[in-house]
Amino acid sequence: MEKVSKDFISVDVVKVMPSPTGCAICLGNKQKTFVIYVGPNEGAAILMIMEGIKKERPLTHDLIDNIFKGFNIQVDYTIINDLKDSTYYARLMLKEENPLGKNILEIDARPSDCIAIAKQSKAPIFVTKEVFSRVEDVTHLLNKESTEEDDTDFDLFGTEDK
Repeated sequence: MEKVSKDFISVDVVKVMPSPTGCAICLGNKQKTFVIYVGPNEGAAILMIMEGIKKERPLTHDLIDNIFKGFNIQVDYTIINDLKDSTYYARLMLKEENPLGKNILEIDARPSDCIAIAKQSKAPIFVTKEVFSRVEDVTHLLNKESTEEDDTDFDLFGTEDK
């Protein structure tokens, strides 16, 4: 892996959960866990990758992985680099090496695609310190969920009727 900035914080997918509009991807580390909401198909793809579920036919992320392998391209890492109006932005960092040299490519992509591709290729996921400092920590809600026997009191998504 290329040297990463000191302004990056390592995170990983902690949990994938259904949400009213799709899926909640919980990303975090020992310091903090935050949520990125994605569509149901994107969430399902990430979950299938994480659980090692074999598919009858390749999904989009499988296709991308096969193309990368065919051209000897490695996913170096993914970085969630911005948050504007509740929308996350991410970059996919790729590396291609051959006898003539090395090429580094930075691609703007949806965080859900970056996360799926990173998990599939076992590449690290980072978030900038600036974004990490702005996200809401939901660790306590996830801990509450894991200790609740009856999850009717748990509402990560704020959808509970009052």
